[in-house]
Amino acid sequence: MVDLTESGAVSPGHGRHGQSSGSCKKTSKKSRTRRSKRGRRRRSKKNRNNKTPPPYLPPEAEEGNIEYKLKLVNPTQYRFEHLATQLKWRLQEGRGEAVYQIGVEDNGLLVGLTESDMKASLKTLKRMAEKVGADITLLREREVDYDLDRNTRKIAEVLVRKVPDDQQFLDLRVAVLGNVDSGKSTLLGVLTQGELDNGRGRARLNLFRHLHEIQTGRTSSISFEILGFNSKGEVVNYSESRTAEEICESSSKMITFIDLAGHHKYLKTTIFGLTSYCPDFAMLVVSANTGIAGTTREHLGLAMALKVPIFIVVSKVDLCSRGTVERTVRQLERVLKQPGCNKVPMVVSNPDDAVTAAQQFAQSACITPIFTLSSVSGESLDLLKVFLNILPPLSNSKEQEELMQQLTEFQVDEIYSVPDVGTVVGGTLYSGVCREGERLVVGPTDEGRFLRLKVGSIQRNRSACRVLRAGQAATLALGNFDRSLLRKGMVMVSPKMNPTICCQFEAAIVLLFHAKTFRRGSQVTVHVGNVRQTATVECLHGKDELRTGERAVVRFRFIKHPEYLATD
Repeated sequence: MVDLTESGAVSPGHGRHGQSSGSCKKTSKKSRTRRSKRGRRRRSKKNRNNKTPPPYLPPEAEEGNIEYKLKLVNPTQYRFEHLATQLKWRLQEGRGEAVYQIGVEDNGLLVGLTESDMKASLKTLKRMAEKVGADITLLREREVDYDLDRNTRKIAEVLVRKVPDDQQFLDLRVAVLGNVDSGKSTLLGVLTQGELDNGRGRARLNLFRHLHEIQTGRTSSISFEILGFNSKGEVVNYSESRTAEEICESSSKMITFIDLAGHHKYLKTTIFGLTSYCPDFAMLVVSANTGIAGTTREHLGLAMALKVPIFIVVSKVDLCSRGTVERTVRQLERVLKQPGCNKVPMVVSNPDDAVTAAQQFAQSACITPIFTLSSVSGESLDLLKVFLNILPPLSNSKEQEELMQQLTEFQVDEIYSVPDVGTVVGGTLYSGVCREGERLVVGPTDEGRFLRLKVGSIQRNRSACRVLRAGQAATLALGNFDRSLLRKGMVMVSPKMNPTICCQFEAAIVLLFHAKTFRRGSQVTVHVGNVRQTATVECLHGKDELRTGERAVVRFRFIKHPEYLATD
């Protein structure tokens, strides 16, 4: 916009060359004073009418775990009971977490409260939380400064988290992606062990499962690490020599990191981890000194193709100048804004940004938070912890209950033999509820049959658990069941399901890249959930061949044995 009074526009009382007209020369002092007063009144009225409009939040939704409250000052006993019941409902919707916006009307208007009213409201909210067995954490306070005629008012954002019972803590799975040597395992070691790295990879040693990983410093297998947060939002990890059982007992929220391989040689392992373990989110780690290199683009494309929400961590900022870090961030922003991605990058630089990023990230698939940190100096590491602490689950309680009401289906991802325990399988419960002593069937075998078995005991995050609910990962002890009859990709389902198997299937595909033409007779490795097997292309509907970037409906046939597949 151009202000005309500064662009050479001529005022009514002046001639073209800046000379005053005769009428202005005869104007008396009294009339000039009256005009001046009228002008001040008009300007004052104009300023009142053009004051900054009050900011708004989206209107409060009936469902979900976010509640708006204008104020909670000295409620009656009846009102207090009603508020406690409402809090219990919000906690149920958020699976143990709720966010209260104090000083906000139901339509989203940020009204704000005075200092005394805010203290009284927070005190009432604390009493409400204590009644339902929860704790509160003040995330942030913001001043509402849109009306200069009033005193400063504030709004508060409060996280309410319920103390867990029966080990049913909120559990989020985060897949860790990124190119080799980008610092993925080191970052996880720092987060879960509570000690900074020495710059030579000491923090990652506890995460490796094989000798060659320790020798080369490169992850080649899938490993799991846990980070807990208690009901007050404090980090719970191995820093105080806790065992995994103690971490689970002390935590209200658990973050399970799935550390995946970055080297292109282990790409199939990485794809298996993304498809089989059903991560809620993906964390792409990019080294600040190398930028987007190696498998970074490939991992980003995989996460987007599987519709896994992704956030980015730029590591090793202690090795680079500020200009190099900014250049890497700009490079990431350009990639995210490309037509194939259509993401909105959001650089997190302070705790307020971290809170906003966590909330918007879960609400919109377009937002992509970007963190810049160091595992050696600890720079901005706390911002990532704040983000993970507030990050809400993607599914609400209603969706969770619908999954739990379905028949039991457990995906087998890992198989172990444990002394004095017998055969143990690890995986994810896709639907239903699984209890100790439950009888299921597992398959399909090479002959296409399902075998009966009994679940002995259940463990989640190395802690005993009697009941396993849909969406949770665990290990199940099967006693003396013959391990040779099991393989990755099998499912354990309720006998009532009457599971069916298939040797061939049809799927709509997009050919992201292929060095040659894709045609009938081509052999590919198929990843469907926890199923990974080579298949032959039987038919391309409507086409003879497929090239990079093209789509088609293709019929595949497994070459080894049948699999259990479910349609979308």
